[in-house]
Amino acid sequence: MVNIIKLMINLIVAYAKNNVIGNKGLIPWNVPEDQQRFKEITLGGVLIMGRRSFEEIYKKFGHGLPGRETIVISTTQNFEGEGFRTVNNFQAALDYARLHFPEKEVFICGGESVYREAISRRIVDKMYLTALDLDVEGDAFFPNFEKKDFKIIKNQQFNDSLPYTFTIYSK
Repeated sequence: MVNIIKLMINLIVAYAKNNVIGNKGLIPWNVPEDQQRFKEITLGGVLIMGRRSFEEIYKKFGHGLPGRETIVISTTQNFEGEGFRTVNNFQAALDYARLHFPEKEVFICGGESVYREAISRRIVDKMYLTALDLDVEGDAFFPNFEKKDFKIIKNQQFNDSLPYTFTIYSK
């Protein structure tokens, strides 16, 4: 009998009213309070993200995010370093996480195609969503999901550097 390890798969995202999550490879806003929450939630976990999302982090900091393992999905680039590695597709990222980090929570962190694949596969156990009260121009969008598949376990409004709602959905 094969023992399949069930990963805890989370999705974490901030998006504008028009579902924008990015523009030309960058996040088109800066909300330090949400960045701090992202750090607190994902610390100790495994991040799965696409190439453009990783490149934005790498350009900003010169390394991956400390205290987290990062699996980058790319068919055009190869990123290898302390705490990060590259695979060529979404399934390979899940398999790598299951094999190397079976005890850690996985966080789907973008971009659009990575979110779309996770949602379409219906594998997400929990979602951490920051809905910004902002309309911005963009070229990457957070896809719609079946809200009936989840229950809201937290819903809180903030008026920090700009107004937003933080919601946690769970299966």
